[in-house]
Amino acid sequence: MTCMRKGHLLGNVLIVKGDLIRLSKSCIGAAEKNAVMDVLDSEYLGMGQKTKDFENILSAYFNRTSTCVVNGTAALHLALQAVGVGIGDEVLVPSITYVSSFQAIAATGATPIACDIDPTTFCLDVNDAESRITENTKAMMPVHYAGGMGPISKYYELANKHGLRVVEDAAHALGSQYDGNLIGSFGDITCFSFDGIKNITAGEGGCIVTSDPKVIEKVKNSRLLGVDKDTEARFNRKRSWDISVTDQGWRYHMSDIMSAIGISQFHRLDEFSSKRQKLAERYGVKLKSSGRIIPLISDFKNIVPHIYVIKIKGCINRALLRKNILARGVETGIHYTPNHLLDYFRHDVKLDLPVTDLHFPTILSLPLHPDLSFDDVDRVCHILISELKKL
Repeated sequence: MTCMRKGHLLGNVLIVKGDLIRLSKSCIGAAEKNAVMDVLDSEYLGMGQKTKDFENILSAYFNRTSTCVVNGTAALHLALQAVGVGIGDEVLVPSITYVSSFQAIAATGATPIACDIDPTTFCLDVNDAESRITENTKAMMPVHYAGGMGPISKYYELANKHGLRVVEDAAHALGSQYDGNLIGSFGDITCFSFDGIKNITAGEGGCIVTSDPKVIEKVKNSRLLGVDKDTEARFNRKRSWDISVTDQGWRYHMSDIMSAIGISQFHRLDEFSSKRQKLAERYGVKLKSSGRIIPLISDFKNIVPHIYVIKIKGCINRALLRKNILARGVETGIHYTPNHLLDYFRHDVKLDLPVTDLHFPTILSLPLHPDLSFDDVDRVCHILISELKKL
């Protein structure tokens, strides 16, 4: 939970009071370390039985086939490729998401079409997305921001109306539910991330969840350089020598080391989810005294928050606020710079995304991970409120 004593420099900021409360961190213990040692002792480090076991666990959890890959970005990339997204196609995606969503689309040769967000959820705005549909639109990528969801049923209505595939970016949403159904247990294709700070980690890693057998087959082959049926060989610690390759593939498979960590972490998912929800609820209680702070999400009954995002009323110098808070030992973040403002994705066109442009300068992410204590949350809130009053 803590990593630095007072008087140390973090970047060019001197941490002068107490320990540093980190924005996010990996939360691992003896079980994960022992699981990795077991794989190392086996002297088989590639994709094998452990990865098969992890896939089986996830498939049982979602009640749909789950295929593991090297990271969440690879999951999005392979899912899009599996439904035929490629050069000349367009994919609708909210501008406020990590750049990985846009890069996964671009990796297929398609163009990510930045869409505006709903101001209450920061998820894809259905009406704005529909207004950007063209004859080249092939798919849409709703992003379950912070663990919350937009109107998923309306996303699918829109997709069905226009014949679009749906690839849900659920990197933040492992454990969350929509209308009583687990995210990943329904819909077209859902992609998750298991990187170091997600709701569970495999060190890195990700997975694609779907009921579409054609997508499953394509993803399994594509993650292993396009080698047909190589998954079965790897799970038996063998290699395919007389190979067949008919499609573009990538070296995107998950290793047994990663899977061993993921299995151990999965057994802690309920523990982690409950802790994240309780910490987020504590933030809501402690921040009520400030009339300028609005939590993006206030009800965590069905949401397992990956990050805790607030909006701040009024004009502030956010950079100065973050610097002052950091000097008192609290890291904060900004999730995320809108992708339509990034040089690579501007496409030489000035996009009209008024809700995104209005709300982005107001957001701030506060520390959230299972190793935080309630005392840590109280300290974060006290420091934030007191520093906000000075600006």
